[in-house]
Amino acid sequence: MDTDERRYAAPTADDAHVLRQLWVEEPVARRRMADPVRTAAVRAVIIASLTMIQAMAAFLFTLTGAWLAFPLVLSSIVSTIAATWAVLDVWVTRQVWNQRNGVVSAPSSTARHLRRERRHARRTARAAARETSHIRRRGTGNLSRA
Repeated sequence: MDTDERRYAAPTADDAHVLRQLWVEEPVARRRMADPVRTAAVRAVIIASLTMIQAMAAFLFTLTGAWLAFPLVLSSIVSTIAATWAVLDVWVTRQVWNQRNGVVSAPSSTARHLRRERRHARRTARAAARETSHIRRRGTGNLSRA
């Protein structure tokens, strides 16, 4: 049985190890947002969606000539300002979180290479200092052994 026939044939007991799993865990590309940032983002999405619903209602009331159109247009303007403020709040909260708790960053290969060179230079300097201090100490310990 070649691979094309096996692909379309009904699975047998021998094929149990070949079948793919139903659920496969894949690693996530990004880390989860911090709690304050996520809270601000949810708040911004809710405010923005309510603003869009309110703006659509104001538009429809304006088309029909209802008396509620004018108050809805005014409140839509205020809601738009509030939605903009909420989105800016997400951005500011994220920046504050990153400043207070640090940013996880992947350094570029150049930075990694420079850090590796500095680390190597420090290790060789420490080894040289250890070697010179070891030479000086070598002759002084004979009195205690005698």
